[in-house]
Amino acid sequence: MEGMQAYGAGKAGGAFDPVTFLQQPQTILRIVSWLFSIVIFGCIANEGYINRPKEVEEYCIFNRNQNACNYGVFMGSMAFLCCVTFLALDIYFPQISSVKDRKKAVLADVGVSAFWSFMWFVGFCFLANQWQVTKPEDNPLREGGDAARAAITFSFFSIFTWGAQTFFSIEKLKNITFEEEYTKLFPPPQPHQLFV
Repeated sequence: MEGMQAYGAGKAGGAFDPVTFLQQPQTILRIVSWLFSIVIFGCIANEGYINRPKEVEEYCIFNRNQNACNYGVFMGSMAFLCCVTFLALDIYFPQISSVKDRKKAVLADVGVSAFWSFMWFVGFCFLANQWQVTKPEDNPLREGGDAARAAITFSFFSIFTWGAQTFFSIEKLKNITFEEEYTKLFPPPQPHQLFV
């Protein structure tokens, strides 16, 4: 019955404990994913645009392909917002007393986490490919190389942090499904039945 206390209505309405919350593996993964998204977004936004010495217009460091930089910046900023949203949902989650509402929240978490894991896989492949075909003459001063490699590296790591979040959400869903079935088999007594 430990699973029910961790995810079920037994905890609904309980006081929020920040230390316990921050020690949960899923919370740690969300914070790490949040930091990775900041690194990816920051690296590309700050050092992802360069120009040749005689050019004024700046181009994306990834093979002068603006789509690569746009993809990285968009993904980083959207992943950042998703992490913040789901961290807020995790804080609010113990206050949700309805098992159906809990199930919807966890299903959304599974879907979003799996989606982001896939999108970071696509992003990693795209950025790595564009970096591989980048011509040295497009960046004679060798600017921004570390930032580009950092964006690629953290895109790769993000695949696994979001994938692990998907795994933890599926485990959470199993506990909630068990609780739902348990409630159907053994419904809690109604107030008027207690005094019969």
